[in-house]
Amino acid sequence: MTLFSRTSGSLPGRDTPIETSETHTVNGNALKGPIPDGFEEIVLGMGCFWGVERLFWQMPGVHVTAAGYAGGETPNPTYDETCTGRTGHTEVVRVVYDPDKVSLATLLRTFWEEHDPTQGNRQGNDIGSQYRSAIFVTTEAQREQAEQSREAYQKALDEQGKGRITTEIYPLDRFYYAEGYHQQYLDKNPGGYCGLKGTGVTCAIG
Repeated sequence: MTLFSRTSGSLPGRDTPIETSETHTVNGNALKGPIPDGFEEIVLGMGCFWGVERLFWQMPGVHVTAAGYAGGETPNPTYDETCTGRTGHTEVVRVVYDPDKVSLATLLRTFWEEHDPTQGNRQGNDIGSQYRSAIFVTTEAQREQAEQSREAYQKALDEQGKGRITTEIYPLDRFYYAEGYHQQYLDKNPGGYCGLKGTGVTCAIG
């Protein structure tokens, strides 16, 4: 499935995954372990993945998070390749969560409120298709709820004179893990860059 069209050719990527971490540095859970029974997975793009990952690993009910790439064509891309805009991928965070402890509505409300989904191929000073807003769902129920939440938030934005939402909502095709140094980056570098900035408009769901 191609989610992003470009006039230039896609980078070829590679057949094998790039090296990354095995363990979440904050909670010790396996970064790529099997999803526990009854848990769910959703993949979210909100700009630079460093701050996004920290946002979600701090939420009660989230089992594990991981920084990575999704939505494009290049298999097993590197960070440098993704930054060229020729992979089609956007920076994303994989969120595995326990729906008995944190609802999808809560995750989606956090998603909408903590970044600006109206900016297209950018978040603030971070410019490029790799920073576009996206939700990659893994179930039909997630897709329906994500689309309903987008409609609800657009209504709230309209009432405040804000712009149109550009967020993509697609079924997750492939999630590629980012390099190890990107995983839980702001745990390893507490003073590091975080570009998250919302619109100030409340998302009244959940």
